[in-house]
This record gives sequence, C-alpha cells and structure tokens, in this order.
Amino acid sequence: MTRHKASVTSPAAPVALLGDIRALIEASHQRAASAVNAELTLLFWRIGQRIHTEVLAGQRAGYGEEILPTLAEQLARDYGRGFGEKNLRRMVKFAATFPDEPIVATLSRQLSWSHFVLLLALKEPMQRDYYAQMAGVERWSVRTLRERTDSMLYERKGYLFSSSSARIAGWKPRC
Repeated sequence: MTRHKASVTSPAAPVALLGDIRALIEASHQRAASAVNAELTLLFWRIGQRIHTEVLAGQRAGYGEEILPTLAEQLARDYGRGFGEKNLRRMVKFAATFPDEPIVATLSRQLSWSHFVLLLALKEPMQRDYYAQMAGVERWSVRTLRERTDSMLYERKGYLFSSSSARIAGWKPRC
C-alpha cells in the first residue's frame, strides 16, 4: 500500500488543524483530571464514612482511637502518605460534616479535595454551605476560596444572622 502525501493548499490549514487538535487534547485532559478528582474525593468520603460508622461511632470510639494510627500506618505504607493518620481524620470529619453522599458526589464534580479541606475548617454549617455552593457555581480555585473566606465574604453579605434573629430584626437577605 502506498501512501499519498496530501497537498496543502493553504499554510493556514495545518495551523488551524493543529490548534483544533490541541484544543481537543486539552479539553480531554481537563475532563480526565476532573473525573479523577471527583473519584478521589468520593473515595476519601467513603473511607471517612466507613471509619466513622464502623470504628469510631458508638461504643467502639475507644477502640477506634487505638486502631486509627495502626490503620493509617498500614495504608500509608501501601498507598502513600495521603493515607496517613492526619488525612484519615480529615476523611472522617469530611464524612461527618457532609453526611449526604449524593450531595458530595455532585459537589465533587466541581470542587477538589483541597476545596473540601478548606471548607472543613468553617464552623457554621450555613457558612460552609454558602462557600461550597459559591465555589462550585463561580468555579473558584482553592486560592480564591481561601481569599473569600479570609475576607469574610459570607459575613460581609450579612448571611451569618440566624433565621430567628433575622425575623426579629426584620432583616432580609440580599439576593
């Protein structure tokens, strides 16, 4: 079989073709990275949920405190330092803080594990939900999320009032 070299009539055609192919490759890389991130985030949630329900919950809490360092040591040896005790504790807190797996599944398509780690530091559930939703909708990077939480965007918008104090004061949220 002989190969025929296609004649190029325009020097711009290969440049346009190259640009289109590069765009396809970059888009594919981005989708793959997003899929991997979402899967890892769900994995971390499931690990945290499993440890929380089977080891740390209820009367086995003392046992859990003893076994968690051993579990972390074995997992870190097998899978790397991302499964050390500190991260396992984060995973447990993640599952306890965000108990609804379908919501985590949805958010994990928009937010990375690093986003969730920042959100875990927020004490107020409504504040955490606000930042999670805004970060997802606005496509905030981790840096932007950190800047917004540090600048107290939620508090400056006046959302920190409880619903009962808002009714008493006649305050209505600005939406």
